[in-house]
Amino acid sequence: MEIWINPACSKCRSAIGLLDDAGAEYTVRRYLEDVPSEDEIRDVLGRLGLEPWDITRTQEAAAKDLGVREWPRDDSARERWIAALAAHPKLIQRPIITADDGTAVVGRTDEAVRDALSR
Repeated sequence: MEIWINPACSKCRSAIGLLDDAGAEYTVRRYLEDVPSEDEIRDVLGRLGLEPWDITRTQEAAAKDLGVREWPRDDSARERWIAALAAHPKLIQRPIITADDGTAVVGRTDEAVRDALSR
């Protein structure tokens, strides 16, 4: 299990606490420092069953500067979204937990973290 975190994020700290309380074995990835490649983002999206616009933090300054809210949300723009996430990792929703069964969840709630633990 791996968890992508920003240590300054309260949701990330909460998720780590739940993982620790459950005695889970996991690896921490500080994704703002160890930026995921476009291929890694594609892989996580597949594991999440989501599209890049589903995990984009559209309120971030970089998102506003890029104008992502105006971008199409379809296959024609998918690679553009993925490139933006790789170039501006702060736009990636957090925390993302990759479960041992090959799936992943966005662990913003206690229920989502527990779901990852049960997989």
